[in-house]
Amino acid sequence: MANSSVPAPPPQSLIDEAVTRALAEDLGEAGDVTSAAVIRADARSAGVIAARKAGTVAGIEIAARAFSLMDAGISAVPTVIDGTRAAAGTELLRLEGSTRAILGAERVALNFLGRLSGIATATAEIVRAVAHTEARICCTRKTTPGLRGLEKYAVRCGGGVNHRFGLFDAVLIK
Repeated sequence: MANSSVPAPPPQSLIDEAVTRALAEDLGEAGDVTSAAVIRADARSAGVIAARKAGTVAGIEIAARAFSLMDAGISAVPTVIDGTRAAAGTELLRLEGSTRAILGAERVALNFLGRLSGIATATAEIVRAVAHTEARICCTRKTTPGLRGLEKYAVRCGGGVNHRFGLFDAVLIK
């Protein structure tokens, strides 16, 4: 079941920067040496990414972007939207393209999807627990360096509210 309002996604430049950095970190200078050694350069594959367990989806477009930044020829089509509560086994993303390129981007895509969906799922559980009250669930600035915008987006996908993004946007005396 989808959230009634899907939060505005992070700026595309933020997504591209994070995904490009993650792909470069994973591929290094040599690229995917295993795939290059054992998979024909012209091999093509199709497949799906499915939810391993029940939860709230966040980062589906970011995962899809990992594949398209790896190879513009990969078709990565989301089958759900962020904020969706997905059961285990739910198809999230359909893939088709170069086998080597799909495998080269797979871990980066799964890492973003897993981390952001984990944040959204934990947030959604707390939001549901206090739904009978007037409480709002707000996040802090305690985020992974370099991923703040994406992690705060995941909180919104789970029904939470962002507090401050940084020291620059509000005065706070503790």
